[in-house]
Amino acid sequence: MEQESVKGNDPDTAIISAALTGALTTRDQCEHIPYTPEEIAADAAAAREQGAAVAHIHARTENGSPTFDTEVYQRIHDAVRERTDILINFSTGALHEPVESRVEYVEETEPNIAALNMGSMNYAKYSESRDDFVFDMVFQNPFQEIRQFLQAMNDHGVKPELECFDTGHIGNIRPFLKSGELEHPIHFSLIMGVLGGIPATVENLAHQVRQLPDSANWQVIGISRDQWQLVAAALSMGGNVRVGLEDNFYLPNGEMATNPELVGKAAEMARDVGREPATPAEAAEIMDVDAPHL
Repeated sequence: MEQESVKGNDPDTAIISAALTGALTTRDQCEHIPYTPEEIAADAAAAREQGAAVAHIHARTENGSPTFDTEVYQRIHDAVRERTDILINFSTGALHEPVESRVEYVEETEPNIAALNMGSMNYAKYSESRDDFVFDMVFQNPFQEIRQFLQAMNDHGVKPELECFDTGHIGNIRPFLKSGELEHPIHFSLIMGVLGGIPATVENLAHQVRQLPDSANWQVIGISRDQWQLVAAALSMGGNVRVGLEDNFYLPNGEMATNPELVGKAAEMARDVGREPATPAEAAEIMDVDAPHL
């Protein structure tokens, strides 16, 4: 890709996000997944030391179940901020939780960034060995709910991170740009490899990037072990990357890893292509986010 086509990202630095928890992954699958606010904060601080500028977080109960409780999100926010200056990014996605409860914790905790799913889709996982679906759901994100989130984020100084699982989700920004509810610079997450969304290939990544506004910042989120090829491609294209146990448990050599180890590998790959991992302050400037102060 030509240098002038790098979009709004910084060609000299790469923003690495660490998706620490997820909503569906459990310690039965990977023992390193943090559950409590204290465990999440410890992982966030360790990921920051390895090169992460952003911590993407789903709240959990102490037994690992997903929760949307505002008090839990506040505890996580406070615990992370006490330990590190990493940018805090809270998820707002849910399959069955009312939008009002998810808006509430964004308004009350005011994270630096909040993920915002930009369209509805089939959302499934299929097991080749079992020749059956592990789960099979419809992930509903209608425009009315997207607007509710955008209005709340704008009112509380929270940067929306637009989660796009397919090409049509990128195009869904148009009415919100026209209304002024979205303003440049816009930050996109290009999520690849979820069954129901766009497959995880380098060719598809290039296609997705071509759809973005010229001033956009973007990161790739590769699901499962396809992640590392997409990380390499995105870093070479001038993009940003997300790694972490929400998306993938394994290093490229097949070894199960911790969140800091996954971040450390992504930072190494960034340096291999001549880019330095962004600090939280640098990431905040690139994304037009208020930098946190300890």
